[in-house]
Amino acid sequence: MIRNLTEWDEDDKGDAEDEYEALRRSLSWTEGFGLLFVDCTPATAEKLIKDVRKDLPQKRIEVLRLTEPIENLYTKIAALPNRDSIDILFVQGLEYSIYDYEKTIKDNTERRNYSLFFVPRLLGHLNLQRESFRDHFNICFVFLLPKFALTYFNRRAPDFFDWRSGLFKLEPQGEFALAELSQGEDEFWFNQGYQQAMAGDLVDAIVCWEKALDIAPDSHAAWYNRGLALFKLGRLEEAIASYDNALQFKPDDPEAWNNRGIALRKLGRFEEAIASYDKALQFKPDQDEAWNNRGIALRKLGRLEEAIISCNKALEIKPDYDNAFYNKACYLALQNQINLALENLQQAIALNSDEYREMAKTDSDFDNLRHDPRFQALIQEDRD
Repeated sequence: MIRNLTEWDEDDKGDAEDEYEALRRSLSWTEGFGLLFVDCTPATAEKLIKDVRKDLPQKRIEVLRLTEPIENLYTKIAALPNRDSIDILFVQGLEYSIYDYEKTIKDNTERRNYSLFFVPRLLGHLNLQRESFRDHFNICFVFLLPKFALTYFNRRAPDFFDWRSGLFKLEPQGEFALAELSQGEDEFWFNQGYQQAMAGDLVDAIVCWEKALDIAPDSHAAWYNRGLALFKLGRLEEAIASYDNALQFKPDDPEAWNNRGIALRKLGRFEEAIASYDKALQFKPDQDEAWNNRGIALRKLGRLEEAIISCNKALEIKPDYDNAFYNKACYLALQNQINLALENLQQAIALNSDEYREMAKTDSDFDNLRHDPRFQALIQEDRD
């Protein structure tokens, strides 16, 4: 059994941990006024608040959770009864004001007059009131926002946003694409879909992207995201069709070709999958995941020598690619190249012991070396 562990999400845990540590240090050092912004989903925001409370018990921490649109954040904070005793104030939910503004614009019959220079009232107030925040609040503000809202701040509240002392990204960069702000009315539905997808609501995300496509049928990103969501829901044929539409408008997108290949492989259409991976590699020859995926499809066709070559290409590009080592071990074992198979399995286990040791125990690809003492030693749990 050959498994690709990186089909749908890269392991960015290390990066997220580093970002959290940097944020924690910044919060521990900051005294008095400060502005920090954090790119995160609501679920990650809740965990972040809990972790900071635990790690910085000496700080007086409060949370302002907004659940509906507002026009003036300053007055909200000024009304807090304990504002003079707060060291750190987490602010959640400002994106509701942005969504509400976008929806109002979308529904406005004068949409033709829409401009990026238009600013939601909330952000306009923040631009004008930044000195008041500094002069009147001895607080370190931490704004917890999804990527779409951060982009909005950057574009339409630059006077306030540029005062930030830190921008932290706690969300792994997921596979879904986020639209650049544009003047088209599809922007609102596209980014609504993105937020739904990040929250795990894939069906609603697809509905939003389809509404965006009703307005802008040539949106590569909307077709691409729709394909990803359909794949996750197991609707593979629809996913492939969505990727095909994305590629019609951006034929040199290696990620779309690679993901299309994965869907084809899941359907057992291995020759087509290989052709799709080859297109991905035509546009991005150093795409290690496409080389690894190509090897998996070749193995399914019994073309083991070519599969090994594909693994080697992946490992040339990414020498610590644990899944490529594991898959290569499988292909070598099927060729009865016992010593080389064991060497590659050992590499995979060294890089990811829990995952690959457990997989190898039941993987039928290793049946012809299962009784080899060296194999048995590799799959045994480490003993201190």
